[in-house]
Amino acid sequence: MELRKRALGAAIGLVAGLTVLIGTWWILISGASGSIFAKLNIFFRGYSVSWGGSFIGLLWGFVFGFITGFLIALFYNMVNKSVSKS
Repeated sequence: MELRKRALGAAIGLVAGLTVLIGTWWILISGASGSIFAKLNIFFRGYSVSWGGSFIGLLWGFVFGFITGFLIALFYNMVNKSVSKS
């Protein structure tokens, strides 16, 4: 079975992006410190624990999730091809 790279990338990207978005909103609504989420600005340029920053985090989360899912499917397909040949 071969995994579809773009489909897996889109699925993981959507989950990662929405996780950052909803997590940031949860922090803002609950009034928590958000110190762990604030560290995302190391990886996500422009991200902050704010309403505007949550949308930047959504975009960055989707991009990183898409790349991760794409690479997982790519490597899975490569390994699956090499195993099925032998």
